[in-house]
Amino acid sequence: MEEFSTISVEEISKEDMLLIIKALEYTGEQTNISSFIELKNTIVKQLSILANATEAEFIEFLQK
Repeated sequence: MEEFSTISVEEISKEDMLLIIKALEYTGEQTNISSFIELKNTIVKQLSILANATEAEFIEFLQK
């Protein structure tokens, strides 16, 4: 297996990214494990910065 230290988000579709974000949120809420919510928030924050948008605008973009 080839080793890698980063994964490019360019290879992930909008639908898959939204699914990942929603899954992290759902899992965090259902298990009360804050790490899932924190990871979801970090992903959304970083991607919204890259997209030059607010976090709400970025989520709305994914939902379209």
